[in-house]
Parts: sequence; structure tokens; C-alpha cells
Amino acid sequence: MDRGYTQPRRYEEYAYVLDFVERGKSSTVRGRQGIIVTALGEERLTILEILGAENSEFEVGEKIFIGKEGRTKVQSVLGKMTYERISQTAQTELPEVVDQIVKQNENRFVEYLNNAQPLTPRIHALELIPGIGKTYMKIMLEEREKKKFESFDDIQNRVGLKEPIKQITKRIMEEITGQARMNLFVKR
Repeated sequence: MDRGYTQPRRYEEYAYVLDFVERGKSSTVRGRQGIIVTALGEERLTILEILGAENSEFEVGEKIFIGKEGRTKVQSVLGKMTYERISQTAQTELPEVVDQIVKQNENRFVEYLNNAQPLTPRIHALELIPGIGKTYMKIMLEEREKKKFESFDDIQNRVGLKEPIKQITKRIMEEITGQARMNLFVKR
């Protein structure tokens, strides 16, 4: 029976370790225990609780494979977590890990800035990024009309926006911590 086309669910392939407990209990799945890892998904930027494979070792900031096929250090992804429920260590590490993800996925974020659209007649998606007000937004829109941005440096040089990485990181942090009313980068 065809129920029409449904988009396949997208799963994270990689996550970055924020914190882990060698002998911990899951807070998302009752009865699961072992190496409990708190990590941030690279693609959807959601906080995940992961059960590490026995005898695996983890390091804070480490990029681990959590995709469906061929996991080595991960037994299973247990579920999503909210910022309030993660450890102090994980909260402290989060900005650094987000910064790392933004730097390593430069093309994806530059692409976002190249294609961002108005959200309402009065608010443009670009304005929701710290450091970009109406003035920078106008310059960005004019510049990307002439030629798409190629890198964070390109944006900084052509628009004058200081430290785009830091501004995007700040925005993602606002979304993860629930301070933002609308999400541009973090998938719910």
C-alpha cells in the first residue's frame, strides 16, 4: 500500500564527544548502563546520549562515528538530550566543540549564508546571527548577488563582518541552550 512519498529519516554519521562516564547509567533509556557518552551530532547539532562499546576509550572533543554501518566504538545511540540535562563538563565543552564543527564544516555554513532567506517580511535569517544587523545584512545580500561567498575569510574581507565563525558558534549555542526562539542550524 503506497502512502505517498515520505522522506527517509536522516541519522547522524558523526558526533563529537562532550563528556563520558566509564560506568554510567543512561538517562534516556531505562536500565542501559556502561560507558555513557554525551556527544553533539555534527549534522543536526543535537545533543545525543550514546552507549560506548565495551573497552572503548573516549576523549573529549573527539569525533566518533555513530552511523548505522560499521561502528567500532559505539554500541548504540540511546537518544537526544536537552542542554539542561547534560553534565557541567559537557556544558563547558560545548562552545569549543561547536566552534570545531563550524570550522570543519565551513562550506556548509558559508553555503547557508549564501542562501539564507527572509523568515518574515520584517526579519531576515541573516539578522538572527549575532553581529549581523540590518547594515551587515544589506552588504551581505548585495555582495552575494555579485558573487557567492567562498569562505569565512571571503565574508570577512568583502562584508567586514568580524569573526564569522565566532558569530555562527554563538548563534548555535543560543539555539542549543534554548535561548533562541527560532532555530536556523539546530534540528529539533
